[in-house]
Amino acid sequence: MNPLKSLLGQTAVYGLPTIVGRLLNYFLVPLYTGVFEHTSDYGVISELYAYVAFLIVILTFGMETAFFKFLNERDDKEAVFKNSFVTILSINVIFFLLVLIFSQNIANGIGYAENSEFIMILGFVVCIDAITAIPMAKLRALNKAKRFATIHFLAIAVNIGLNLFFMLVLFDKNEPMEGVLFILIANLLSSSVKVIGTYKDFIGLKLAINWELFKSMIKYAFPLAIAGFAGIANETLDRVMMRPLLEGTGKTSTEALAEVGIYSAVYKLAMIVTIFLQAYRYAAEPFFFSQNKNKDRNKLYAKIMNYFIAAVCIIFLGVALNIDIFKEFIRNPDYWVGLGVVPILLVANVFLGIYFNQSIWYKLSGQTRFGAYIAIGGMTITVLINVIFIPVYGYWASAWATLIVYGLQMIASYWLGQKYYPIKYNLRKFGLYFGLALALFFITFWVNMDPDEFTWSKFFFHNSLILGYVAIVWFMEKPSKKKPEIPSGENVMAP
Repeated sequence: MNPLKSLLGQTAVYGLPTIVGRLLNYFLVPLYTGVFEHTSDYGVISELYAYVAFLIVILTFGMETAFFKFLNERDDKEAVFKNSFVTILSINVIFFLLVLIFSQNIANGIGYAENSEFIMILGFVVCIDAITAIPMAKLRALNKAKRFATIHFLAIAVNIGLNLFFMLVLFDKNEPMEGVLFILIANLLSSSVKVIGTYKDFIGLKLAINWELFKSMIKYAFPLAIAGFAGIANETLDRVMMRPLLEGTGKTSTEALAEVGIYSAVYKLAMIVTIFLQAYRYAAEPFFFSQNKNKDRNKLYAKIMNYFIAAVCIIFLGVALNIDIFKEFIRNPDYWVGLGVVPILLVANVFLGIYFNQSIWYKLSGQTRFGAYIAIGGMTITVLINVIFIPVYGYWASAWATLIVYGLQMIASYWLGQKYYPIKYNLRKFGLYFGLALALFFITFWVNMDPDEFTWSKFFFHNSLILGYVAIVWFMEKPSKKKPEIPSGENVMAP
């Protein structure tokens, strides 16, 4: 089977539950922005889940990627699974014990002294999600797509159903912190579905570790954990920093949280690119490792990059040129003041996707330290820009910081990759696809149409530009009728 078709098929199979799930969860945005009367209330949710994003990266410790790498290199595949699973399980047990002991101190430190139960529930949620990461990765390695999708869909259905019941039936709008608690409980119960779905991996699990393998996996995974932490800092640190930095300018906590809420709500619109990236990642990472022994792998990686850039640019145009439609997902017009940052964040996420695609070079070559260097450099710049400019420009500074950092990381990864693990990417096509997408976006500003008001004439004009872009990509990438096939990777868990 042609490997490009294989990757596309796997992206569809493993990405479908992710895409559908994210889209269904997307509908929680109009729910939350509708039931919470103040933007600051949604800011609380956004701030808490920014901490969750950090913790998930720390508590999985880069073991998911290490699992796929060592699975393809070693014959004792069950030992690779057990080592990965037991490592994450041990880390999370220790973490949760610390949360139990210090929950009130943590709550005091982050400004939720009267709601230490938030810390307890979030601690439980992140531990469940981290612990089930390896069993879910094992399903991908075994090509058990149906079970993988079923578990995901059930977890999503529980989360959506409980949110609707809690927020529309039980929630009292005069008690916004009660609503936050309901959301966290729904998340906890939905995460528990993954434990039920992967229970066979917990039953009879032996805690024995192959220490030689453990050392090799930790050596490989540790830089990835650092890179992951720094990477998630680039994505979410602005929401953690925004409240204290704005309070330092004289704004009240409520006013500062309101800006966090506005920024987080409109950021959701830009995350459509990230939804595609997450779906693609589920299929791409094991696929890339399975192709590592393919002599034509570099040509394949370069071809995939062409398709990927075209795809994310189409998503960028689809959202940016239809922002007057997408904004309706945010039911409260008080949030719409932040819509101007959406195109900036969309371009930033395009850069992030390209960076992820490029990052395969240091994962395949085992030089994961470079991933850590790039991510730490990006995190440093993120902190500097936000600290200097958030007090002056608010969330606009955060949006531009995201764009600048992801762009610099993309360039740094390309330069280092060409030095240590060269893959001949088609830079002309990258320039064409990305430059044309930006040109079409700016053309719409030269046409005298209100960007915030929906009209059918604007709708047809904007989407005609998008269809024209798709036609150009199709013409450029149209496959020849006769093309030799490259053998695709085998089932990586096969003996």
